[in-house]
Amino acid sequence: MSDKVNTNNPWITKTSELVYESAWIKVHKNEVLNPAGNPALYSYVEFKNLAIGIIPLDENNFTWLVGQFRYPTNSYSWEIIEGGGDPLIDPVESAKRELKEEAGIVADTYEELLRLHLSNSATDELAIVYVAKGLHFEEAEPEESEVLQVKKVHITEAYEMCRRGEITDGISVATIYRVMLELNNKNL
Repeated sequence: MSDKVNTNNPWITKTSELVYESAWIKVHKNEVLNPAGNPALYSYVEFKNLAIGIIPLDENNFTWLVGQFRYPTNSYSWEIIEGGGDPLIDPVESAKRELKEEAGIVADTYEELLRLHLSNSATDELAIVYVAKGLHFEEAEPEESEVLQVKKVHITEAYEMCRRGEITDGISVATIYRVMLELNNKNL
């Protein structure tokens, strides 16, 4: 067995058609040859913004979660602070804006924690997540489409909420688990 991995694209795009566009996404339908050389259709969603996540941590490892109703899943969701970021702007600037908007928090430092491709079989969405520290508190400024609840919890409680299935948002679960790992390894 060879250790060499072929990372070349085995798909061949014959045609590409934009079938839908909104302020947030584009939906593409492509005629392709699959890796076996057979004709197929492959549709995917292109996101116009980066997904930005922020987990503020105070000196005692408390964080702030945001609760809101999510229209696509028809359910209420507890999450880390998240929002969209223009790909032409430094993502940390988007993180600062979202943290202030949603929770009224301003941080002294932002450290990139992780990058995630979300549902990479059907979308190109990229998430960049930051840990924010040195926290100061101001008035939140949510967007008109946001009805948010903000609650302060210890990171261990956020972790237990993930374990109990009370937090199911992918960015949030990955971030909270990663923070717990980094704290256990004394890297944060």
